[in-house]
Amino acid sequence: MRISFLIFFASFLVTILIMPNAISLLRKAGIVGKDVNKPGQPEVAEMGGLIMVAGFAAGVILAIALETFFSRSIDLDFVHTFAILSTVLMIALIGIIDDLILVPKSIKAITPLFASFPLLAIKAGYTTMSIPFVGTVNFGILYPILLLPLGITGAANAVNMLAGFNGLEAGMGMVAIASLSIIAYITGAATSFIILISALGALIATFCFNWYPAKVLIGDVGTLSIGAIIASAIIIGSFELAGAIIIIPYFADFMIKIFHGFPSKGWGGNYYKGKLYCPSHGPVSLCQLIMKISKGISEKHLSLSLILIELVLGVVAILYYLSVWKF
Repeated sequence: MRISFLIFFASFLVTILIMPNAISLLRKAGIVGKDVNKPGQPEVAEMGGLIMVAGFAAGVILAIALETFFSRSIDLDFVHTFAILSTVLMIALIGIIDDLILVPKSIKAITPLFASFPLLAIKAGYTTMSIPFVGTVNFGILYPILLLPLGITGAANAVNMLAGFNGLEAGMGMVAIASLSIIAYITGAATSFIILISALGALIATFCFNWYPAKVLIGDVGTLSIGAIIASAIIIGSFELAGAIIIIPYFADFMIKIFHGFPSKGWGGNYYKGKLYCPSHGPVSLCQLIMKISKGISEKHLSLSLILIELVLGVVAILYYLSVWKF
């Protein structure tokens, strides 16, 4: 447990120490985005997710070093760990490219498929899954060549779509990953646990700068990476049901957006006297649905509402695994 805390603290420390200078450098380089849900749409440093990924990588590399020099002290699977690290770094590169040159959304939606190749190459995960109300299903070769790439791509895109409000992406990701890390610990999925706590430390530090009013936006490099980390840890740890529970808000947002043709504009709120209101053409997203139901909500409370929903779902997933896992 002490080693786990050390890994968590390393990822947190690297992120929180580098982020202030990175924000300054990003602003000087003109890498900024408009904070569209505020009066005047002020410019804020973007691509803060790059520092989050750096903190995550620092935690993972420290874990590998501890495993190497202290004789398997944390039972880390090197092959799985390097495959996940490769997947996350590849998807971060895709996010960087999109943040800098605005890749068409039709292309951006499928590029995470390529980031799944390291996990596909090692045939990660288990082909047999227990599905509620169905039973145990063995997907065979379909799992690595179809379900695995779809899982990485779907999770990355889902997190990337439910975004655009201060603290929302980092906050929901933080809660989801914290919940999954507890489940990984309960089930004894050591490699997934290390991956998740490395991500958790980096996300908590990032959240400190991304929370309202945001000093930095995490960009596609951040949202895509969060999705990839979640999906990779679930696949390696084989707790897909937890993933299905955790992903519910993202799936709801996806369904609303697919019904409206994945709008690239008009997904935000109309700002008036400190609150965001659903535009007349909406709701075209889960966030706008909350604006409509609440008849106006502040950006801070909107993000908190979704983070709270994610927290409730995380607790449900944890309680389920506590009830079925034999200690």
